[in-house]
Amino acid sequence: MFQKLIKDYNNPKDPKVRVRVGRFAGFIGIISNVILFGIKIFFGIIFGSISIIADSLNNLSDAGSNVLTVVGYTMTGKPADKDHPYGHERMEYLCSLLISVVIIFLGVEMMTSSVEKLINKPEAEKYSTVSIIIIASTIIIKALIALVYAKLGKHISSPSLRASAIDSISDVFTTAAVVVGMVLTPYTGPYTDAIIGLLISVYIMVMGIKLVKESSNILIGTAPDTEFVHSVIKRIKEYNGVLGIHDLVVHSYGENKSFVTVHVEVDSDESILTSHELVDGIEADFLKDNINLVIHMDPVCISDPETNELRALCERVISDIAKEYSSPVSMHDFRIVKGTVCTKLLFDVSISNDMPLSDERICQEINNELKHINPLFEIILTVDRDYFSARFENL
Repeated sequence: MFQKLIKDYNNPKDPKVRVRVGRFAGFIGIISNVILFGIKIFFGIIFGSISIIADSLNNLSDAGSNVLTVVGYTMTGKPADKDHPYGHERMEYLCSLLISVVIIFLGVEMMTSSVEKLINKPEAEKYSTVSIIIIASTIIIKALIALVYAKLGKHISSPSLRASAIDSISDVFTTAAVVVGMVLTPYTGPYTDAIIGLLISVYIMVMGIKLVKESSNILIGTAPDTEFVHSVIKRIKEYNGVLGIHDLVVHSYGENKSFVTVHVEVDSDESILTSHELVDGIEADFLKDNINLVIHMDPVCISDPETNELRALCERVISDIAKEYSSPVSMHDFRIVKGTVCTKLLFDVSISNDMPLSDERICQEINNELKHINPLFEIILTVDRDYFSARFENL
């Protein structure tokens, strides 16, 4: 069905297709939620039901959210310009944040109305069988909307549409709670409607706070997707001539726009032109998949037996420290400088943010261990905080 309604639907990695899918989902949401709002507000006013009115306002807020979704995806599709050289794809996340704030505000309003009804000693309302059936039937519509969001969100890997799907599923349970209240009110008393309206308002605010947190985290900068990082590491390591990689950094400017920097180790005995051609080829291959990869080339000596022996020694020391503190540590950029009095060991260590030691302390630990093995070693260390906690060598 979607193939007929959305042009080039089967090419979800195309930014233009992603915009079409997002806008389509937004318009579907606007139309369906406005219809649901009209039905519920009509019966809510007739019966003076806070819970029905609260549920209708929830649908209205969803429609407003869908408007922001359409606007967000429209702006997401704008090309890069002088002021926004990385494009506008983060607008999707900004719109999600605005939607979340609106949801919280509506939740507060619903809570206020529910509390007022509890204080003012409401009269018991009687709901007709027809009204109960009509409100219950809206659950089916909302469930279908959730399925559309889920399918389209999965198709284009959209966090905002997946969130909309979860929100719609939540609305299904919310409306179900309203229907239960309509059925129980004649038997449980006039406060049932206000109590259910209060519970719904709390639920909506909790959902809004969660969405604010999720949207804010993305805008602040979260850890890159594990699967994506693994695929980048695995793919780079498959090229002939790549000895290892480190210092991987990923910046996301949208679901399909990533900027990646990484250090790639190559044989120092290889021609610099050959190594440069290698990294240029890797960058070009990644760009075909819309991944802007920048590689820093690190020459590594692998032909000198003494260097290899000392490198292995340092790796054992670092491995022991990692095991002692149950936190992964890796080493890179190893080189030695032989002097008349001492041998300098120069290298970097990468640690994750869960390492309990400070940078200074871990340098001291490594220095003490190596000095204990050979007092004539002079250790020059640089500590890198790894932006991705998985060790490259384990992939």
